[in-house]
Amino acid sequence: MTNPALLNNVQHQRLRVITRYAREFGHSVNQVLVFPTEFAEIQREYPILLSKAPGGEFQAVALLGFDKDENVFLEDRGWAARYVPAVLARGPFSIGLPRDASDGAEPMIHVDLDDKRVNEREGEPVFLPQGGNSPYLDHIALMLRVIHEGVAVAKRLYAAWEQEGLIAPLAVEIKVSDTKQYNIANFFTIATDKLAQLDGAALERLHKHGFLQPAFLMLSSLGNVARLIEMKNRRGAAG
Repeated sequence: MTNPALLNNVQHQRLRVITRYAREFGHSVNQVLVFPTEFAEIQREYPILLSKAPGGEFQAVALLGFDKDENVFLEDRGWAARYVPAVLARGPFSIGLPRDASDGAEPMIHVDLDDKRVNEREGEPVFLPQGGNSPYLDHIALMLRVIHEGVAVAKRLYAAWEQEGLIAPLAVEIKVSDTKQYNIANFFTIATDKLAQLDGAALERLHKHGFLQPAFLMLSSLGNVARLIEMKNRRGAAG
């Protein structure tokens, strides 16, 4: 159960949040939802793949490991990458409308008061002693904006890719050692041949709406599969 509350600097002036990444906080996952608004950062660290949500619509995920509940970026010393996907970096915060919101109301930051990371004793302060936002809360606001704006962009982006025939199934056998390999199935990516064959009108349509660069970022990100294999093997050797 969750207990979301509209964040304010009066009721929550002493609030602190434990910001470390750990299995106990649900970070042992082998993939995480990501958004086009963070593709530029994500593609430097993680493979970006498309999958289908339960409703059948496309969504993008960053691959964090190969086995169930395996996250090769989760280490005792912290997160082993320069950028943490926004869905995980946001911690116990979310964005939404107050219960009594009227039409046109601006989304506000909410905090889950039942989240085990939320307390008044340890962790990063949410507010400054004078009541202003702490640097930590400013970072959270940025991550929530990445998600909020990304949700709006994603549906149109994937629909445009699908309309242009750019989405293709991805089936890859990944060999991580002489005795172990993984079959990546039920994922999709950009069809390089279809991308190369786009005519000028299609390229202009995609570029005009900002939908062309994300396709190249997704393709570029696939080079990070080799990094995942290296990290997994290094962890296995250390264990």
